[in-house]
Amino acid sequence: MIDIQGLSKTFGTTLAVENLTLAIPKGEFFTLLGPNGAGKTTTLKIVAGLLRPTKGRVFVGGHNMAKKNTEAKRLISFIPDIPYIYEKLTGREFLYFIGELYELDRDRLRNETERLLELFYMEDYGNQLMESYSHGMRQKIVICSALLPEPRLIIIDEPMVGLDPRSIRLVKDILRSSADDGMTVLMSTHTLALAEEISDRIGILHRGQLISEGSLEEIKKQSKETEKLEDIFLTMTAED
Repeated sequence: MIDIQGLSKTFGTTLAVENLTLAIPKGEFFTLLGPNGAGKTTTLKIVAGLLRPTKGRVFVGGHNMAKKNTEAKRLISFIPDIPYIYEKLTGREFLYFIGELYELDRDRLRNETERLLELFYMEDYGNQLMESYSHGMRQKIVICSALLPEPRLIIIDEPMVGLDPRSIRLVKDILRSSADDGMTVLMSTHTLALAEEISDRIGILHRGQLISEGSLEEIKKQSKETEKLEDIFLTMTAED
C-alpha cells in the first residue's frame, strides 16, 4: 500500500529525513516511534502528499505521489497532530462538508454521519458550533471525518491526545479492527504502550534515519539486555 524509496527531506540546512526506504503492505498497522525532531511528522506529511520530498519517491496504492497525487489522495485520510477545523460549523455540518469533498452519496453520507456521531457519543453535540467543543470533542470529530470516506489508508499523528479513557479504547479498537479488515494504518506516537499493544510492525526513527524496523518480537530480539520496548527505545535513541 505504501512504498517509500530513498526518501530524504531537508528544510534549509536541516536534514529532517535521510534516505528512508520502507514498504507497508495493505492491511498492516505500522507505527513510527522516535524522539522529538526525529522526522516522524515530516514522513507522515510526505506520504499524505502535504510535503514534497527533496529526494526519493513515494507510492500510495501504486500511485506515484509526485505525479498522480490526486489519485493517491483519494485513498487517504490524514489526521495531523494539531487538526484544523472550521469553528463556525457544527460537528454535523463539518462531517457533511468532508463527505461532499469526497463526493459521497448523500444518503450514505447522512447515515454514516449519524452512525459515527453515535459511535463516538457525539450525537447530542452534533448541532453545536465546534468553537464550543473541548479539545477531546474536536479530536473525536476529526477522527469521525477521517473514517467517513472509508479510506484505504489512514495516516494519524498522535491519535489519543485529549481523549478520555473510553474514547481511547474506542479509537484503539476501531483502528485495529479496520486494519484487520484490510485498511492500512500508518501511525506516529510517543506512547510506547499504545504502539506495543496494537501495531503489527514498528519503526524507530532517530535523527531522520530508520534505525530499527520489524515486529515487536523482532525489535526485542535486537536487544540482549532487556525485552522492554521502553528500554530498547531509550537505548537506541540515546544521544552520544
